[in-house]
Amino acid sequence: MTELTPFKINIPEQELDDLRQRLAATRWPDRETPDDWSQGIPLDYVKEVCTYWQNDYDWRRRESWLNDLPQFTTEIDGLDFHFLHIRSPHENALPMVLTHGWPGSIIEFSKVIGPLTDPGAHGGDNADAFHIVCPTLPGFGFSGKPTKPGWNVDRIGRAWGQLMARLGYDRYVAQGGDWGAVVTSCIGMSETKHCAGIHINMPVLSPSEAVMTNLTEYENEALASGQYYWDWDSGYSKEQTTRPQTVGYGLVDSPVGQMAWILEKFWSWTDSDGHPENVLTRDELLDNVMMYWLPAAGASSARIYWESFGILGEQQKPISVPAGASMFPHEIFRGSRRWVEERYTNLVHFNILDKGGHFAAFEQPELYLNEVRTCFRHMR
Repeated sequence: MTELTPFKINIPEQELDDLRQRLAATRWPDRETPDDWSQGIPLDYVKEVCTYWQNDYDWRRRESWLNDLPQFTTEIDGLDFHFLHIRSPHENALPMVLTHGWPGSIIEFSKVIGPLTDPGAHGGDNADAFHIVCPTLPGFGFSGKPTKPGWNVDRIGRAWGQLMARLGYDRYVAQGGDWGAVVTSCIGMSETKHCAGIHINMPVLSPSEAVMTNLTEYENEALASGQYYWDWDSGYSKEQTTRPQTVGYGLVDSPVGQMAWILEKFWSWTDSDGHPENVLTRDELLDNVMMYWLPAAGASSARIYWESFGILGEQQKPISVPAGASMFPHEIFRGSRRWVEERYTNLVHFNILDKGGHFAAFEQPELYLNEVRTCFRHMR
């Protein structure tokens, strides 16, 4: 099967009614004991978002926006994938596959799709135009949910290569953050005949002893923030890596549980001065949560951790295609130039930015656009 099937999202109204009923019937825990987020997302804020979600949030607004974009499904290696495919009006546009991560979705790229595909209409240079392919990871959103093990990041990267070939793109570039950065790196290893280069905004690295001497201030700060993540911010990862099915029952059954599981990470990983709504609107946050709630993807999306963490060591092989990396200051894992170029041996772009976090395209679209455009000018 190589058919590309046009796709529209059409959530039945009874599913939205069910969501509102579940929100109204939430059984609340007691309040956290400290007056901060150190035990997790605070009760008062979750109740506030729950009330808004139940009474004021309009899913049809985001559904309509998505349905105005060209969406398709296609079967690859026995699994159906949902993807956006937005062709630029400019003839010399460069094809690019964009990959999201967890707890993100294709919604992360909503602010940059227009400027990437038609730069001139958004104050940019049409020489920087891209044809955009934005697939949804297996088990996420409206892509199919694997019924057997095996869908790890390497297999996903190869599937994206098949997708780009199916769309007629013989030469393309790839970009991603979070798991999307890992998938993009896999593309840079397996699709070298067709992938002209990659750009990532979260490198997963294992620097050798040779580049861990005479550490700079930036490198020490990166190590400290990485250690903080492992000590205080990675419990979700351990659970999803080891027991995604167990946590999935609560995530799929409780909209407040799913929302809190995700929004806590937007607090922790955005460069937002202590509150995610300082950089993203409540509607934007809930739009992304809905990409998990509506397709009941709490367990199936968590499985990418179970599938892929065991092979991350193998993913540290050198990558020789042209590569770029952009380090946003509130990212989980950051790397210095020497750490990054040890693995990405043909590093053509590297930049450390002054603001931004894990969800770069969502939080700081202008900075993200400049990084992507600057990087891929080397590969046109």
